[in-house]
Amino acid sequence: MNRIHDSVQMGENVQVGSFAVVEEGVVLGSDVRIGPHVVIHAGTVVGSGVTVNAGAVLGRWPRPAKTSTVKVDPDLPPLRIGDGATIGAGAVLYRGSRIGRNVMIGDTATVREQCDIEEDVVIGRGVALENQVVIGRRTKIQTNAYITAYTVLEDHVFIAPGVTTTNDHFMGRTEERFKYISGPRVKRGARVGGGAVLLPGVVVAEESFIAAGAVVTRDTKPGMVYVGVPARPLRKVPDEEKLEHQE
Repeated sequence: MNRIHDSVQMGENVQVGSFAVVEEGVVLGSDVRIGPHVVIHAGTVVGSGVTVNAGAVLGRWPRPAKTSTVKVDPDLPPLRIGDGATIGAGAVLYRGSRIGRNVMIGDTATVREQCDIEEDVVIGRGVALENQVVIGRRTKIQTNAYITAYTVLEDHVFIAPGVTTTNDHFMGRTEERFKYISGPRVKRGARVGGGAVLLPGVVVAEESFIAAGAVVTRDTKPGMVYVGVPARPLRKVPDEEKLEHQE
């Protein structure tokens, strides 16, 4: 048994699994597949050819803890999911975000409010995207990476499993910290290896290669390999490994 509000707009050939809940004002394009136990909150817009797997939650309103410093905009626009996207089982996508065409979001991943994700992005299993993250086209984020609020990942970026990004130098002890909160910016074609850590506000330059386990404490230079704690330049990235030779 499903609960589908009378105001829901459905395209052709929509399939909705058992025990799904689709609230008022939702728009579902044609050829959409909704798995069992999915919840789609009010106003969410789902493009054509989208697959939403079992237990996913779409368009959830953020509800910060009473002690949280996050401020929720009461006028957050609805979640929008582009054509051809796939949403994994148990994934949670918040209101106010935009998911581009052909995006793949893995099982149990979380996308918080006000994220902007371009087309052909892959977000792996268990990835956590905090609020106000921007992700460029064809970027890949692998299993269990943590992408902190205000991070920017440009086009063709690769984030390996277990990468951690940070945005707060003071870790919550002073009011002064609010002036300096800033997520990292990873520029076009850069690659960040497994378990690496990016400190607040660092810029990982175009075609930089950050080795596994490195801790990036300063801006990097384009086309260089960085290793160690703190990360230091080791050598140039070979020309044949750069994007211009891959596209």
